[in-house]
Amino acid sequence: MSTILISSAKLVLPNHALHGEVIDVLIKDGTINRVGKKLEIADKDVHIIDGSGHIISAGFFDLHTNFGEPGLETKEDIVTGTKAAAFGGYTGVAVFPNTNPPLHSRSEIALVINTANGNVVDVYPVGSISKKREGKELAEMFDMKSVGAIAFSDGNHSVQQAGLMSRALLYAKGIDALIVSFAEDESIAGGNQMNEGEVSTFLGMKGKPNLAESLMVSRDLSLAEYHDATIHFTCISTKESVELIRKAKTKGVKVTCDVAAHNLVYSDEAVLGFDSNFKVNPPLRTNKDVKALLKGLKDGTIDAVVSQHTPHEVEYKNVEFQIAKDGIIGLQTTLPLLIKAGLQAEDIVNKLVVGPRQIVKQEMPLLAEGSKANLVLFSLGDKWIFDASSNKSKSTNSPLFGQELTGKVKAIVNNGQLVENR
Repeated sequence: MSTILISSAKLVLPNHALHGEVIDVLIKDGTINRVGKKLEIADKDVHIIDGSGHIISAGFFDLHTNFGEPGLETKEDIVTGTKAAAFGGYTGVAVFPNTNPPLHSRSEIALVINTANGNVVDVYPVGSISKKREGKELAEMFDMKSVGAIAFSDGNHSVQQAGLMSRALLYAKGIDALIVSFAEDESIAGGNQMNEGEVSTFLGMKGKPNLAESLMVSRDLSLAEYHDATIHFTCISTKESVELIRKAKTKGVKVTCDVAAHNLVYSDEAVLGFDSNFKVNPPLRTNKDVKALLKGLKDGTIDAVVSQHTPHEVEYKNVEFQIAKDGIIGLQTTLPLLIKAGLQAEDIVNKLVVGPRQIVKQEMPLLAEGSKANLVLFSLGDKWIFDASSNKSKSTNSPLFGQELTGKVKAIVNNGQLVENR
């Protein structure tokens, strides 16, 4: 990449002087050279990208992504995962420690960082709270942070011992680190398959009650308040969780939270067809929960939206619903889902660009002259089909596979590299 001109795109980036204006952006050797209206370019070798009818902003950042590397590369490796992220508009992703071995020591953190080095998408590993994600003994958080861990979580294993979570919050406070809680009381959830409610009763399937999540949210909020520590909840899914976090914020508790994009669109009624691609954890909840999540997004209770990208081989999904693995791939479909949920351009930027970076204290790309180019160009109205030719992930476990979607990423620029979705 040498010289690129993105022309006639609407800038959406809060606090930018040209927010809401239609602008041109000239990029030379990975650095923003000029930003303005109707730029005149003398360079004949410039690569022009027509941004008419598109939104330009800083690149998306995903706080909850699952790749398989190390150990589960048949699901997704860093190369294919970052390719899917790039085509989904992401220039940065936080990868969770749901690997084998888990990201629970400095060697695994260093492996991820070194493998992803030089990629168009920046990859930030999230280290385990506990050794082997077993929830028994604290992992070496300081060592992991020193080599690049961006936060700490036991991934899709919720920390069941209150004492361990208490010590983790206190230790993280001492090293200025962030604890990410996946809230599920396993003794209440019972390893069940879907949301507990009318649909689960109709289908004759055991369900996970909202209480399994809200109990753990309540516990961890109490611990964070007690230690005056910072906590982040990932993938909240219930009305009760939204209300608990909203009240905690008004009290001054240092809490943030995110929601998975699919939980903003689908309810447990989607499970009526027994499509295992709708099997996720936390499960799809009721329409009342969906409405509460959307309200939480709009009033600022929910700070970010995540893809919760969770790839699986076909043999783990093309089976009966009861034995299928949890999770869907989501890096390329988060933008269309947010559009389907009714979010406007500024809402999308706030929840995919601004909020995530604020939570993990990452520098906000400026889109200003002289700054490193880190941006996304996307459309709210362009349609495309999510199928084998457009999917960049190794896996295909998505209920959206084969469907026409609205909302498309046209290009990203980061680390001196350009990825275009033609």
